[in-house]
Amino acid sequence: MTKAIKASEFKAKCLAVIDEVVRTGQPVIITKRGQPMVELVPHRAKPKSPFGILKGRIKIKGDIISPIDVEWEALK
Repeated sequence: MTKAIKASEFKAKCLAVIDEVVRTGQPVIITKRGQPMVELVPHRAKPKSPFGILKGRIKIKGDIISPIDVEWEALK
């Protein structure tokens, strides 16, 4: 269940609330005058995409697009 606290209470206990969210993984809704304003959730790192992982590490030398004049053995 999501916990809700007043903004004034959050201001007074900010670091403790952050520690609790990290420890439990449960989000906390911060309210102002009874209206939900912000939801504090634990950070979850996004998985890295394999696309672009070698960017800047590989150098292409020569023309890799034009057809070659050599016949492959697999095509015989």
